[in-house]
Amino acid sequence: MAGRAFRIAAFSAAVLIGAAPALAQTNDPSGALATDRLSVRPEGTGPADDRGRQSAVLLPDLLFDLFPNPAGGEPAQPGSGAGQAPATSQAGGTPPVPAQNPLGPAAATAARQPLAAPAQAIAGEFVPDEVLVTIEGDGAAVQDIAADFGLEVRSQRLSTLLGLTVVRFGIPDGRPVGIVLAQLAADGRAQGRVPNHVYDLQQAPAVVNYAFQRIALDSTAASGKDVRIAVIDTAVDETHPALKGAIAEIFDAMPEVEIASRDHGTSVAGLIAGTGPFRGMAPGSSIYHARAFEDGKSTMDTILGALDWAAGKDVRIINMSFVGPANELLETACRNARARNMVLIAAAGNNGPKAPFGYPAAYAGVTAVTATDEQDRLMQQANRGPYVYLSAPGVDMIAPVGGGSDLVTGTSFAAAIVSGAVANLIRSNPERSADWIEKALAETATDLGSAGRDGDFGYGLLNAKAADASKEADAAKE
Repeated sequence: MAGRAFRIAAFSAAVLIGAAPALAQTNDPSGALATDRLSVRPEGTGPADDRGRQSAVLLPDLLFDLFPNPAGGEPAQPGSGAGQAPATSQAGGTPPVPAQNPLGPAAATAARQPLAAPAQAIAGEFVPDEVLVTIEGDGAAVQDIAADFGLEVRSQRLSTLLGLTVVRFGIPDGRPVGIVLAQLAADGRAQGRVPNHVYDLQQAPAVVNYAFQRIALDSTAASGKDVRIAVIDTAVDETHPALKGAIAEIFDAMPEVEIASRDHGTSVAGLIAGTGPFRGMAPGSSIYHARAFEDGKSTMDTILGALDWAAGKDVRIINMSFVGPANELLETACRNARARNMVLIAAAGNNGPKAPFGYPAAYAGVTAVTATDEQDRLMQQANRGPYVYLSAPGVDMIAPVGGGSDLVTGTSFAAAIVSGAVANLIRSNPERSADWIEKALAETATDLGSAGRDGDFGYGLLNAKAADASKEADAAKE
């Protein structure tokens, strides 16, 4: 059935299914950066507003992907929240740049390495002529730093979640990123220094939506009424019938880049909050949609902007259906979002058993979701590892796309199923904390694979009914 895909051309009582190109996922056993392409309609038949836009501004070649996991050695110490175990570097890999100091408003200042320190390898793909630097205060020193180190200021803003000014410096003279980071490490004005890492959306190639039955969620009673959910993804087709009334607000974190596709974001939002003929897991929830991806890719700087926007909207859940390398700023943003009682749901990744860990899924306090099919079998392309926390349906599921529906597969969509189920838990009892929810999901999951938690299925398959009835988690909260 590989390469099979179907399209529902319109939503009505009688749904018609026609042939459509499949969603492509490239899986490189070596771990090299793969590229997914979504092609579900003839070229040039997208929304009229997209076709009319001129002078597209292109992203750099290296970005965060919605689909595959980027290449690079495994970071030595991933977050251990949600029960993750430390990871080790891949054989023959070069260790990533060690953190010079913790990030965030309460971070202590660590000793700086000498200016003459040799360049250090950076794990994962990154924009080759940029670095991200955090600076305390209003960033008055930004221009001085640029002049002192031969850099150019490409953007700067005060980050809500980091509590610091984030500056995106360009490297105009071709110096390697590792050299510039080593040079900046000696300057006390630079609180944090990281590459502008690249992340990918997590969609794989692909009949009805069987998720409700598999996760024990009553489709007739499912509701996320009054629950705010942030979705960081591609642009969304807010006019789609499945999303009628579901999109509360839209933020474009990359307005200079022309919109080419809305399908992935529409599918994720629809699986969470779809209404009418296509019913999502949590109809009635309010989607705060941040467009941060184009052609399946985005940068760390763009993603941070989307996360900060979401934090300002008082959302309870953030859905992150993308993966990339470990990045200190992303880790700090996730940690601080969790401290605000936000439930963070992320795709575990689609790059196979030998792929490196996918971030942000592998960070502490982030629920890493893998994908299973209608018989509770693990998706073949799924990442494995001790950071995997929970399983949910994500193989051959019907989901809305621009102008209709299609079959979709990937941990992206499994993450959306969990986000919708969590919205039901919060709607049922708004006082439930992020800690309560994380604990309840683990304790009530249906065990799959090896007994107990394992690196394939995590704690097992999501059981929404059991989680909602969890008394032990309630008692732990008190």
